[in-house]
Amino acid sequence: MTDAKPPAHLRPARPGGVAGGTGTGRDTAGGATLGGGGRAPGVGTAGSPRPRNEGEHARMNPAAELGFSGDPGQHGDPGDEMLHAQRVWDGTLATNRLDELGIDAERQRVETKDVTVGVGLLVDGWPEDVRRCLQSLVDHTNARIFAIDLGNVDGAGDVLRELAEGYPERIAAWHVAEQPHWRGGTATWGEGRAKLLRLDESEVHVLMDTDVALRGDALTPLVAAVVEGAVAAGWRGLEPSDGATEQTSIGIMPQWQEGPGGAGPEWRQAGPGKVRALTGGLFAVRRAQAIGALPEDACFGAYADLELSLALRGDLVVPDEQPPVEWLGRHEVPSGYLDRESRRNYDGVLRMLSAS
Repeated sequence: MTDAKPPAHLRPARPGGVAGGTGTGRDTAGGATLGGGGRAPGVGTAGSPRPRNEGEHARMNPAAELGFSGDPGQHGDPGDEMLHAQRVWDGTLATNRLDELGIDAERQRVETKDVTVGVGLLVDGWPEDVRRCLQSLVDHTNARIFAIDLGNVDGAGDVLRELAEGYPERIAAWHVAEQPHWRGGTATWGEGRAKLLRLDESEVHVLMDTDVALRGDALTPLVAAVVEGAVAAGWRGLEPSDGATEQTSIGIMPQWQEGPGGAGPEWRQAGPGKVRALTGGLFAVRRAQAIGALPEDACFGAYADLELSLALRGDLVVPDEQPPVEWLGRHEVPSGYLDRESRRNYDGVLRMLSAS
């Protein structure tokens, strides 16, 4: 099934070439400063003024934070011409770098300001992580949030209800009695994600896990990459390993390489730029294409995001600058269940690789 609604603000997806590699991901301030002291809103920015004492503090040495010299404790000889020249050079480099970051961030906001964006969340436990995840989306983005609570595990659904009532214009929440599949219930990852995709009518849909929180404007670089022609963009990319690199960092063991789909490769982290697959619990995708590519038969999420990204037709991109994203820690499920469902999903990955 595909979505017949035309993506009014997205350029056609490109089958080749690197799209959207200029994303910075460094815009954690919530928008470019305007003449009146406010900030320009955009996809992934809060877009509203905050109290002056919130999150603002003096920095002793901002140049050092950017990787330039200028330690306030190293004054040197004021008459040293070489020292003076070095300071001028360092200051010029810092200014040019800041100008570049500001221009890129503002360009991305302009390009994405008319693009509709929705974020989909499955809530199946870990209430404190759910709170941090949702609050970070409210604080750092303007995106509409769609969340389905599966069985109110450990009170996570109560947290969702509280925040949805507090931000009714931002969060749309649904609560179902079915327990998640990993708890012995009937609510699966694939079915839940499929419902979220269909509830959302945005041009760009962001698949996000509740073990991830934003530390700044992480969505604008991803959405900008999609607007420029990528079919999807995420904060972590993967490539099949040729054996000469370090073994996979995402937990695929060598004995898993043989399955119903045949022999498969190890994987290594990849990016920035064009990559073979996306993972990491946060990526933006053209919603119409995701509906046809989503593995709806996946009971659990492990490797299902990898399977989804491999099924998409077009460029998959990781921005140049690492988006400000925080991983909150592993959500533990019964080990026997994790092993069984991970192998099942990875067999689907192997089948896709053998067919490509």
